[in-house]
Amino acid sequence: MSPEAKANCDTVRGLIGQRSIVLVGLMGAGKSAIGRKVAAMLELPFVDADTEIESVSQMTIPELFEHYGEPEFRALEKRVVSRLLKSGPRVLATGGGAFINDSTRQAIRRRGISVWLSADLDLLMERVSRRQNRPLLRDPDPRGVMRRLMDERYPIYREATIEVASRDISKEEMAANVVAAIAGWLESGGTQNGRAATLAETTGNTKS
Repeated sequence: MSPEAKANCDTVRGLIGQRSIVLVGLMGAGKSAIGRKVAAMLELPFVDADTEIESVSQMTIPELFEHYGEPEFRALEKRVVSRLLKSGPRVLATGGGAFINDSTRQAIRRRGISVWLSADLDLLMERVSRRQNRPLLRDPDPRGVMRRLMDERYPIYREATIEVASRDISKEEMAANVVAAIAGWLESGGTQNGRAATLAETTGNTKS
C-alpha cells in the first residue's frame, strides 16, 4: 500500500465513527468486488446485502423474484439493509435497486456514507454479460433494459454522498479511489447534505 493510500485509510478509520460505507449503483458497477477491497484496506467487515438476503430467505435472488415478485423482494431488502446498518462501521454492498427505495435511502443517510459507483452503459453490459443471475435482464433486449434502468435510477443515485466513476482499471486501484474520495469528504467536514462529491478520474480530488 502506498503512503498516500495508507494516509487515506488512517483518515477514514479515524473519522468514520460508527457509520458504514454503503456502495450503491447498478448491477455491474463493481459494488461487491470493490467493496471487498475497500473493506480489506480499512480493516473493516464486508457484507454483501444480496448474499445476506439469500441467507435469510434460503432462496437465490432470481428465485425470490420469480416466486414473490419485485415488490416483496424490495420489502425484504429494505429490512435486511436496515438491520445491517445498525452494526457499523462496515462496508456494505447493496443491490442495484436498494438505494431507489426512499426509506432505505433515508436509513443509509442516517447511518452510513453512500458511495455511488457510476459507470457507462458499455462497461456495465460487458460486465453483466459474464453472469446469468440478473433477473431484471431476462429480456430479449437486455441492453435496452439497462439503458432504461440508467435513465430511471441515475438521478436518484446522484443523491449519494460521494460519486466515484467505475472504470476498467484494477480492483485495487478502484478501491484506492473510493477510499481517497471518502477521506477527502470526511476531511472537508463530511456533512450529509444530499449533494454528491465526485472523484475526478484524473486528479483524484473531491468537489462539492
